[in-house]
Amino acid sequence: MPERVLTRRRVLLGAAALATSACDSQRPRAGFLGVMDRFNERAQSAFFHPTRLAREEPVEQLTPPGDFPQYFISETVPLAPAGWRLEVGGLVARPRAFTLEELQRLPRTDYRIRHHCVEGWSAVASWHGVSVRDLARAVGADPRAGFVEFRSFDQGYYSSWDAPSALHPQTVLAYGMNGAPLIPGHGAPLRLYSGVKLGYKMVKYLTTVRFLPEATGGTWEDRGYEWFAGV
Repeated sequence: MPERVLTRRRVLLGAAALATSACDSQRPRAGFLGVMDRFNERAQSAFFHPTRLAREEPVEQLTPPGDFPQYFISETVPLAPAGWRLEVGGLVARPRAFTLEELQRLPRTDYRIRHHCVEGWSAVASWHGVSVRDLARAVGADPRAGFVEFRSFDQGYYSSWDAPSALHPQTVLAYGMNGAPLIPGHGAPLRLYSGVKLGYKMVKYLTTVRFLPEATGGTWEDRGYEWFAGV
């Protein structure tokens, strides 16, 4: 789910690639691309604040049902496997698998904010679910876990985040959209959503959350998209 920042970045990187032989699309974290990605990460991290909230949109700004784009990489809409559970592990005191009902018994977070896609569009929806920081408390996440990885059953789509962004108050594991249960087209039974990241970081069809000491990567990030991808 690429975003408008990418268009600008492609232009800049394309121009730079003409002037250097250090770019290797097979190794996007190496050479010139790696240098630029690390520069972008430091710059965006400097602007990020763990308590700064994205603006809540008025209800009149809600995108009409059916107009909020759906995205998945499978050939058809992915459907949850039988006996689906969310596996939570890594550097945690109490690793466990949560059913949807167990997640719904954790404190609920609601908000209505704008979604920004790297392809240039935006849309507004109301989301509700459990915040990642409440999940982290439930499993006793270790403070040394500076990163959080999210994986899905949508052909293994995944992304890893910096812990401050993952634990932001507006980062939730959403099981509802616009006051109704999440539908398969938007990532049911559980998807990641946040006010602090671009769309391709928001993994749908979640299966696994891992609290880690190091970043891993991501489906699009491994292809050269920005790793931090903040808004």
